[in-house]
Amino acid sequence: MIVAGVYSFNGGKEAIEQRYPDELAEVYATIRAVDSSLYKTKVSKEKTMPDKMLYHPATMNRAFKQEFGRRAWHSYKVACDYTSDFYVAGYSARRALKNAFREIDFVKNRLGVEVQFGKYAFMVYNVCAKMTIFHNLDVIDMGVEIVPVKELADEMSTGVSYFEQFVWDLKMRGVSNIDIPVLILGVAI
Repeated sequence: MIVAGVYSFNGGKEAIEQRYPDELAEVYATIRAVDSSLYKTKVSKEKTMPDKMLYHPATMNRAFKQEFGRRAWHSYKVACDYTSDFYVAGYSARRALKNAFREIDFVKNRLGVEVQFGKYAFMVYNVCAKMTIFHNLDVIDMGVEIVPVKELADEMSTGVSYFEQFVWDLKMRGVSNIDIPVLILGVAI
């Protein structure tokens, strides 16, 4: 795969290039190492594109996991201790909330990476919530979000979001005082 788009959210590109040049080089090497031609394996059952061969997001994610793992990047998981303190009077949960967790895809030397080939809401959540949460938990200082560009998203199931849409929304949203620096990388085949 190749990097086809770069967006610096809250100074992410500049900060990561300065503070994490070795890790950033590994991120780019990981992207180059994923051979997308191996993952056009999903036969569409969608009405708008019946029987069309599509890129399979789950197998592409596994390829990224394998390539990041070869470079000693690891996922980081934290247990969530949910409370019932905010239920309204008279409500009693029918089942206990347990085994909940949050996980960031890859971390190395306090740089976090998320790979997202899914729905739009997950991209926004990763950058505007999850990365801030892991920063507040003292796990990461900055982040990288890897997403498909429109051309690649068009070769996946419907509903997969893409770099161009994501960047527009982040630009329109603006930066909040709790946002960490994040580099958004749009990947293509």
